[in-house]
Amino acid sequence: MSKILIADDHPMVRDALRNAVGYACQAEQILEAGSLDEASRLLGENGDVDLVLLDLNMPGMNGLAGVVSLRTLFPAAPVVVVSAHDDRKLVRDVMRCGVSGFIPKSTPRSGIAAALRHVMDGGVYMPPDCEEDDPDADAGAGEIAQRLASLTPQQMRVLELLGTGKLNKEIAFDLGIAETTVKAHVSAILQKLKVYSRTQAVIFAGRMQIGQPRDGF
Repeated sequence: MSKILIADDHPMVRDALRNAVGYACQAEQILEAGSLDEASRLLGENGDVDLVLLDLNMPGMNGLAGVVSLRTLFPAAPVVVVSAHDDRKLVRDVMRCGVSGFIPKSTPRSGIAAALRHVMDGGVYMPPDCEEDDPDADAGAGEIAQRLASLTPQQMRVLELLGTGKLNKEIAFDLGIAETTVKAHVSAILQKLKVYSRTQAVIFAGRMQIGQPRDGF
């Protein structure tokens, strides 16, 4: 028996994933969330979640930033990304964020169920056509993900707001913290990302789509 969190902002997709979960394993409880904030809240309230099925483009995700943030906050919860976008580079970049699997939404129910069973047994799942190494892969993406993963959740939020062009005082207002605290976070962010200016940090983070508008299903 297990406890599984399905995080997707489309009710029909959650229904389909719930059916796949029921087909794959006996779940003691299935939790549902429609945003990253709701998923984080449920994970905080349920420390024994065995698996998270995470939509890549739901509200609050900001591209791969949401994946990194969730893995940083809840490292013990295995995460499987379920996405309508499944190009090879995206799959590789997501996997470098430390998730346990990537399942395209186009996968039949039986295939989703088999992938979930594999992950629940301790394995890592990738689409078959993405398993082989690609010599043209962006080798720097893994290092970017590792540096972003070193940020605290609050530093990640500050970086996201930097990406929108906000000033320190505006970030302080949005987060309800002192401007001096924002400055300290920015300094720590620059050090952890190994860059020398706010502009470089924003460009660096933009490679992982932080602060970019969501698109697609």
